[in-house]
Amino acid sequence: MTDRHASAHWEGDGKTGKGTITTQSSVLSDSPYGFNTRFENEPGTNPEELIAAAHAGCFTMALAFQLQSAGLKATSLDTKAVVTLVQDGGGFKVTKSALTLKAVIPGIDQAKFDELAGNAEKGCPISKLLNAEITLDKTLAQG
Repeated sequence: MTDRHASAHWEGDGKTGKGTITTQSSVLSDSPYGFNTRFENEPGTNPEELIAAAHAGCFTMALAFQLQSAGLKATSLDTKAVVTLVQDGGGFKVTKSALTLKAVIPGIDQAKFDELAGNAEKGCPISKLLNAEITLDKTLAQG
């Protein structure tokens, strides 16, 4: 069992207030976030960006383990996750995490690629955590 933690600090109201996020590893240390970083693309981070990073990283590692179990090794796996935040009544809701994978994997055919990528999509712990539509668009490149 592994526990990881992060913390958030906030001062002020929702629109004009400011916050910081710190992660256990200190990769983020008092990183700024607020309304402007979440909805207006100002410098800083936001919860949806962090979820997207977690999902992309988790899925990619899960696929690497799927490939390893099948006796395969990727030359490269590049995953982008786009998390969609929409208005939901008086608040907001994350409705989707769209994964886009570009992979170079010597010795794999399309059917095996589809199988292993699908297993990783469903088996990644962050996929299991999210209660949203999760899609995967994947490309197997030769190389």
